[in-house]
Amino acid sequence: MSTIVLKEAYVSKLDNVGKKKYTQKIRIIKDLYVGGPKTNFEICKDFNISAPTCTGLMNELIDENLVEKKGRAKSEVGRQPDLFGLKTGSLYVLSIAVGKFNTKMAIFDNDNRNLTGIKTIPIPISKDLSAIDSIYKFAEELIEDSKIDRKKLMGIGINMPGLVDSEEGRNHTYFKTDPKSPPLQELLREKFGSPVFIQNDVKSAALAEYRFGLAQGKKDVLVISLDWGIGLGILMNGKLLTGTKGFAGEMGHIPLINEGALCYCGKQGCLETVGSGIALAKMAKEGLQSGQDSLLNQLSDQELDKIVPQLVIDAANKGDQYAINILYKTGLNLGKGIGILIQLLNPELIILGGKIAKAKEYITTPITQSINEYCMEQLREHAQVALSTLGEDVDILGSIAVVMENIFKEQTEIE
Repeated sequence: MSTIVLKEAYVSKLDNVGKKKYTQKIRIIKDLYVGGPKTNFEICKDFNISAPTCTGLMNELIDENLVEKKGRAKSEVGRQPDLFGLKTGSLYVLSIAVGKFNTKMAIFDNDNRNLTGIKTIPIPISKDLSAIDSIYKFAEELIEDSKIDRKKLMGIGINMPGLVDSEEGRNHTYFKTDPKSPPLQELLREKFGSPVFIQNDVKSAALAEYRFGLAQGKKDVLVISLDWGIGLGILMNGKLLTGTKGFAGEMGHIPLINEGALCYCGKQGCLETVGSGIALAKMAKEGLQSGQDSLLNQLSDQELDKIVPQLVIDAANKGDQYAINILYKTGLNLGKGIGILIQLLNPELIILGGKIAKAKEYITTPITQSINEYCMEQLREHAQVALSTLGEDVDILGSIAVVMENIFKEQTEIE
């Protein structure tokens, strides 16, 4: 069995020396998984261990078919040292992204190669556990069809919308379980017989940006999802900020407008009532109802129910001034909310993703204008605003990152 998914019962039988060696090996595996191939010297330096100890650990990992030589490192003088990396096909991750209307899943190896392609299944998220059995069934079929060694499946990452307590493993919005019953994460672990980690979709996206996107090498980053709602993932000092129960980042429900519209959360004047996809579609419909001349009338076939954020973006890209104007108003409100976050958190980078981010300069220009108006110069001049480059796959990549973030931590904590 792969070292990375050893069971707690097995590890607990090791003596102190065995546990220490096990922990060192897990840390080396993580280092190679995240950072790629390294020399023995680099590994010794990273973990402050002696050369003989490092050589012994690497030899054991090679014997366990987890590590192999990956060529030689460049060296200006002397013999080029060997590079060691994880053996291709030594570990796998099942990534699942549960959305409001469908579920996506794929299997990746330790080189982050997609082995199965991304499968999209028409299984929407549910308030109760009714969708879980169907998701599990399709996931098991994907694992079987992939022909991977099940023992090498180091973890299953699942991201989803809602108030997710990733520490306890519960979603308080969807897939809700009785507070007195085992949490969702535990139920899924029992079903799959493998480590399972759940996370909110936007926090998962923040981890994806940190591992694979624009946040690589950055420490303090805000990742904002602009969709029907507004989501926020916060990276501070290279760590995901979750808060006491995992709910940190409810940006969309910052009260922004005095005596504003009623938000679905029950409060008035939330940012989502004036800066989200819901608000954008509402403004578009109200304008058309009042007789506004717009290309949106043609694009929607005069049917207001067809007005969605993408339709507004399409109209703006065709030069429709009304669509451009309401995107501008939405961006100004978003910029004010983002400005508050910049004042509080002093980030170096703000990454915008989601459907509304596809409006590009029609949304980034007013956001930047609003930030310039509401932020102190010393803070705003160091806060770059950028559009995510991960595209539609950010949710799937996010679930890989969730496993990477948690599996090594969990394994090294086994006593």
